[in-house]
Amino acid sequence: QVHLVESGGGSAQAGGSLRLSCVASGNFYSMYWMGWFRQSPGKEREGVAAIRSGESNTDYADSVKGRFTISRDNAKNTVYLQMNSLEPEDTAMYYCAAARGYLIQPLRATLYNYWGQGTQVTVSS
Repeated sequence: QVHLVESGGGSAQAGGSLRLSCVASGNFYSMYWMGWFRQSPGKEREGVAAIRSGESNTDYADSVKGRFTISRDNAKNTVYLQMNSLEPEDTAMYYCAAARGYLIQPLRATLYNYWGQGTQVTVSS
């Protein structure tokens, strides 16, 4: 089993920044992909960013490209999401997720096997 715990959520003004952290335990080194997803009430889960082990290839949703950066520190079993130039539309519950297998579509939520409890991000205008 892989356990994921997110932190770093909170409130920010438009144009501000937040950094989310996800610490993993268990079979972390068996995970090919780690991803960040977000969900607002009444909306589907949206893939925000994902990072692959080893080469650390990344993928981003078009809506966050140039503003968000995902990184991975294997020594600390931690994945980060640096969020800059925040917009009110970024307001959502953010979830960290892990996938066991290789993903052709790393931003597809249904392909992930383990999920954290989520951390709330609220951006005011």
